[in-house]
Order: sequence, then C-alpha cells, then structure tokens
Amino acid sequence: MAKVLVLGGGFAGVEAAIYLRKHELDVTLVSDRDYFYIYPTSIWIPTGEATKEDVSIPLDQLAFAHGFKVIVDPVTALDPKEKVVTLESGRVLEGYDYIVVALGQDKVQHKGMEHTLSICGKPEEATELFKRLDALVRKGNGKIAMGFGGNPKDSSAVRGGPAFEVLFNVHTFLKKKGLRDKFDLTFFAPMEKPGQKMGEKALVMMDKMFGMTDIHKKVGSKIVEFVEDGIVFEDGEKIESDLTMFISAGTGHSVLRESGLPLSDAGFVVTNEYNEVEGFEGIYAIGDSANLMGPEWRAKQGHVAEVMARNTAHNIWMKIQNIDSKESYMDHLNILCVMDTGDGAAFVYRSNESAKMIPMPIVGHWMKKGWGWYCRNSKLGKIPRLPGM
Repeated sequence: MAKVLVLGGGFAGVEAAIYLRKHELDVTLVSDRDYFYIYPTSIWIPTGEATKEDVSIPLDQLAFAHGFKVIVDPVTALDPKEKVVTLESGRVLEGYDYIVVALGQDKVQHKGMEHTLSICGKPEEATELFKRLDALVRKGNGKIAMGFGGNPKDSSAVRGGPAFEVLFNVHTFLKKKGLRDKFDLTFFAPMEKPGQKMGEKALVMMDKMFGMTDIHKKVGSKIVEFVEDGIVFEDGEKIESDLTMFISAGTGHSVLRESGLPLSDAGFVVTNEYNEVEGFEGIYAIGDSANLMGPEWRAKQGHVAEVMARNTAHNIWMKIQNIDSKESYMDHLNILCVMDTGDGAAFVYRSNESAKMIPMPIVGHWMKKGWGWYCRNSKLGKIPRLPGM
C-alpha cells in the first residue's frame, strides 16, 4: 500500500487526507494544532455569536471517521528530494511515497503589527477580538478600524472578504446593543479599489453599504505603521483606533523558503495545473502553499483549496495504477462566498464569464450558518457531501 504524508491540517490538508483515504491509501496528516479550524465561520467569534470550540473540529475525530493517522507537531524542515520531513520535536518522518504540501502561508509583515489582531491569523486572535470589543461595549463608546492589506508580488494572496464581514457584523452587533451612534467604525486598505476582485458592480454596492451603515472609508494610501492608538498612512493621515483588526496579505511559508522547492516571487510553491511540483517526483503542493495560476482576479479560497486536494488525491491514485488521467484545478477557478453582515448577507460570485453580488437580507445570514453546520457534519462523515463541495 502506498504511503502518503500530508503536511497541514487546514482546508487543503484535511480534504486531501479524507479523499486519499477513499482510495484506501496509508495516510498520515501532520498539523501544528490538534483541530481543524473553520475560518469562514470564525467571523462570528468577535461578536460573541460563536466560540472557538464552535468553529473547530478535533483532528482525532476526523482521523477516526476517515481512517488516517494524525501527528500534532509543527513542521520545521522539508527535504523534497529525499522525502524527509523534520518536526519541531526533532522527530524525522521518512519512507513515504508521496508528500502533499498544504502548510498554508505566512503573513506579510508591517511595522507595529503587534498593535493589531486578525480574524485570519491564529484562532486565539479571534477570541481576543471578542474580549477587546466586549471591553469597549462595557465602556459604552470607542473607535474601531478594520481592514486588509495586499501583496504586490501576488494578487491572489489577499483576504478581503472576512474584513468586510467582521466589520458589518460589528456594525449590526452595536446596532442591536443600541450603541452604534457611540462608535466610529472605519474600513481601511492601501489599494485604490479594495474588493475589485468581486467586480465593478460589487464595488458600487459596497460603497452603498458603507454609506447606509455610516462606516468611514480610508483607501488608496500605503500603511506606514500601526501604533497603539491607530494607523499611520503614507499621506500623513492617522486613523485613531481603540481596536484595530488587520488582515495582512499572504506570503510563502518559512519552511518552504528553505526547502529547495521552486517558488514564485511571493514564496509560493510553483506547480503545474495538476498540483505536481515538476522535477520533484511524488511531491504535490495545494491550497495556500501553492502558487495559484489564472486570471488577475483569482483568489486563494477554501473551496479552491479543496478542489486542489480532491484532484491531488485522484491524480496520486491514477499514478499508482499507471493510468494517464489527471484532474486540473484551472476549470474550477472562481470567487465564491456568502459575505455575511450579521443580519443578512450578499452572495458573491466571480468567474471569467460573470461577476455578481446579490443581496440576501435575513436569509443570507442563516444560509451561512447552515453552511457551517454542513461543513462540520459532512467533514465528520455524519451527512453526505454535496457534489463539488
């Protein structure tokens, strides 16, 4: 039986392990934490609508449900030629026929980032956002700034949607508390048109939403530094803030920089459309670790990572059987999300053919809640997976 080592316990890694096991391969998953974290539903942690436990699935439960092995120990080194992996504990893993790299990504660093919290960073940061927001609510007033940054070396490594979601959820939360008029909310981003990936119509709709919710906007000026009480921009302006949430853009994982694998300018592993690392037999890279090919509007999202994972499982299985059949992720590139606002949502879709943003008052919020329930229970094998999900 072929042995496969999956590095990473996020959307890409977990999906790869599940689908590799469907082919009854010997699969071991390595993760730096003992749970799978459902980032898309963590947006409700800052407002107290969810807890870290609500959006986490213990890896041992997933391993039991699907029959793969789990090692909880951060990866510190990878030798792809020899297929040798070193873990933080000093443990060395070797003897695997295939390695699937799904380690995620690091964050672009800005001066003073210790004064910010991210909804897309360590899960503990979401809980800290809840504590900090709760303290401001108890105080009865405050200034809150939320935004995201870009990576000029790779436009796909931007996480903009969650920033909008948390911001609008905080607006709704404060409105329900009867405190919205006591708080200044500001959205910020260094690019001229943040959210442009969603299409021009979406940009118009977002501006309307900012106006309707009385959320200030600061865009088009580079961030110089974050300070304890706000953000300083290149044009000399400073936003005063008691609580700053900032989602930094992604850059290549530090372990991969020392691996000898071919990397893009931004540090992501260069693969072909089948997620194979050419020149490295049996090595695949998926999810945020992989350089994403495609149009300028492409984005690293969970559903694309899962397509890569399923394709990789199929491609490995075909290779084992000496069958010349491979699945490409290129036909599945799109932006797809339900952007939650706390009291509704907007359905966002972008492909080469179309760009849509459709308001879904009230029902949209519960649709996203339903997706969270579906994600948890389908991952655990308690309910059937829907085709393509």
